[in-house]
Order: sequence, then C-alpha cells, then structure tokens
Amino acid sequence: MIKRTSQDIRRLNRFEVLRRVYAGPGAMSRQDIAAATGLSFATVANLTAELLEAGVLVEAGHEDSSGGRPRARLAVNAERGALIGADIAETSVHAELFDLALEVRHSVERPLPPGDVRPSDVVDVLAGCVEELLSGSGVPRERVLGVGVSVPGMVEREGGVSSFSPYWSWHEVPLRALLDERLGLPLWLDNPLRASTVAELWFGAGREVDDLVVLTLRAGVGAGIAIDGQLYRGFTNSAGEWGHTCIALDGRLCTCGNRGCVEAYVSTRGIARTWRELAPDDERATGTGAGPGGGQDDAATVAALARAAAEQDPIAAAVIDRTGRYLGAAVANLVNLFNPRVLVLGNQVVDLLGERLLTATYEAVTRHALPLPHRAATLRRSAVAHNAVTRGAATFALEGFLNDREVFGPVSRMRQPRERREGREGRRAGTADAEG
Repeated sequence: MIKRTSQDIRRLNRFEVLRRVYAGPGAMSRQDIAAATGLSFATVANLTAELLEAGVLVEAGHEDSSGGRPRARLAVNAERGALIGADIAETSVHAELFDLALEVRHSVERPLPPGDVRPSDVVDVLAGCVEELLSGSGVPRERVLGVGVSVPGMVEREGGVSSFSPYWSWHEVPLRALLDERLGLPLWLDNPLRASTVAELWFGAGREVDDLVVLTLRAGVGAGIAIDGQLYRGFTNSAGEWGHTCIALDGRLCTCGNRGCVEAYVSTRGIARTWRELAPDDERATGTGAGPGGGQDDAATVAALARAAAEQDPIAAAVIDRTGRYLGAAVANLVNLFNPRVLVLGNQVVDLLGERLLTATYEAVTRHALPLPHRAATLRRSAVAHNAVTRGAATFALEGFLNDREVFGPVSRMRQPRERREGREGRRAGTADAEG
C-alpha cells in the first residue's frame, strides 16, 4: 500500500473541493462545499483561501445565513487562464482550448498522414493545432496554464514517454520532450482511457459515485478504473488495457499482435470486420468508407452501419446485436472483477450505434455477470459534454496547475492535512462557522 504524504493529502483535498465547485449548479458557499465533500468547515475554509489567493476561485455574491452575516458564494474564475486538451487518435488530432471553467472556447481538428505515422508528424500537427487555437481564440500564449495530451497506447506518464502505440511502430518515444521543443508550454501526457475517466470524475458520473469503470470504445478500446474517487493507474500506469484481454481463444488477430482480444470485436475496426463477414457483397461494408489514404475508414463504415440499421436493414441490425453480445460478455468480466457502482460507455462506437447497441450489451451483461455485482451496477452512456478525451486531457493540465508549488507553495504549519488537523478544527468549528 502506498503511503500518502501530507502534500498528497493536501493535493487530493484541493482537487475534491474544486471538483465539487465544478459539479455544483452554481456558486457555492463554504458550508455547501464542506457538506458536499465531507471535509470539515475549517479545512474547506483553508483550501478555498488558497484557491482564492491563486485566482482559481472568485467570490460571486453572498447568501443570507441564519443569524449570522451573509455567506460568500464561490465560483470558478473562468478568466484565470486557459487550458488546452488534445486527443491524438489513429487518423487525426482534435484539440480544444478551454477557459478555467472548462468551457470550450475554440476547437480544431487536423488529419494525420496516412500509414505509419512518425512522432515528428504528430508533433508538427499538434503544434499547428495549438497555434490555430491561440490565433482563433485570441488568447495570448502566456495565458495558457498547461496542455494535456492524450496519445493512444501505453504512456510512461512521469517522463512523458509513449512506450507503445497499437497503431504505429512507436517504442519508447520521448513525446513530451519533442513537444516541449515546439510548444514551450507546461505539458502532461497520458492515454485516452485515463483522459475519459478523469473527465467522468470531474464532470460526469464521478460526481455521484466513487467506484466506476469508464469504457472507451473507438479505434482503440480500454477501461479506465476509478476506486474511492481516485483514478487507478497500476504500477506502470498501464492499468485498464481491457481491450487486450482475450474474449475468443485463437480468435481474430488484434493490433497488439495477439488473437481474440476484446478490441478485435468491439472497436470500429472490429465492427467493420463483422459487417464485412456477414455482408461480403455489401459495398457499404467493404468500400464506401474509404479513407484519405485509400484504405478503409472504419469510423465511416460504422456510421454507414448505423444508417443501414436505422433503415431496417436486417444484416446491419444483426451486426449491432452481435457486437452487443461480444461487448456484454466483456463488460460482465469487469462487473465480476471490480464490482463497480457505475459503468460508463462512451466515445465513438456508442455515439454511432446508440440504444440498439446498449440494449444488446445490457442483455449480454445480464447473462454473463454474477447476480450480486450485476444488481449493484448501473450501465449508462457518458454524459460528459463534447469530446470526453479532450476535456479529460485538459483536466490533466488543470491538475498539474493545481499541483504547482510556485502557485500553492509547500504544506506549512497552517496547511496541514485533514488527518492531523481534524481534532483542532473540530474545536474551532464554532468560531469558523461564525466567520462564514
């Protein structure tokens, strides 16, 4: 078990306070925040004082209190600075500029070259996206607090190294160092699984529950795991590679080189292959979605599949139902392993195939999951606005900014963790409450 330092506890409490402010229906009093977080009023007062001093929070009016002076209401200071989130996918880079309230201010998408993309290609395209975001939004570079980048595959987070890519021949690429040479901005790297999960923790299902699994379903497939409200990374930051667990012994060849992986059946590529197998003479399944490099654009094929199913094409419906059975069996494994309160299905595949896929998936989960964890789990679509991956990547940058010792300083005698201060805080609670 990892022992948390006083600074770790301080940082996590700071995150929790700010998460609750983001989650609230509007500005919140310190009393509201204390009730929502379970932290004592004195701890909340101390943390919000830091956030106000750093300009992250601002006072947004007052509310009447019973018998005391009006309570200040606090809100996120959207104008404190900007954050950039970038989603590097198999064929394109999608990047968005957010204000500090995590509202999208400008978006851009640029294609990647076809074939085996080189790291320098990604650096060039992403650098171009950042320049376009800044010029299009009118935000000066010095106002950018950080850039979060989601890159597919396994990422060594501390060093910013792309250890392995399932799409390109990348191994141990020092991507953060390469980007730093071009951007000159604070950078945080991770992969789409964790970006989507962080987005859910701050802006989606994680506002309501502490134990959840977030499924990423697009060209790549994986599961982000949150336990007790915290992202679970594993020892080497590679937890969640559910897409590369086996669902069919000696089954289809996967991009990782193994056979029978979940990804080979429920990714855009896997679904397109199922359609071609069931309808080998249907041009919509075999060629209509040709990509810019002359190859098959699997996302376009899945979009065509969705249109065909909506037109009552029986084979298209059968493809979606079969995909749901594969997906449901794989999701049941997660239900049995992690016993989550909520499983969130998001990204491209769910957006394209919608309720028919979810119905087939839920039926298969019911067949394969053990009764007790199945009854406790709720399966739902992601409700995170816009692109969950870019929003989560921007949240990596936000978390990095909140960890900045130059902004918040070291833990001092007056900035001690809850566990050490709780006794004194309880004795002072009456005075602190009177101060509002």
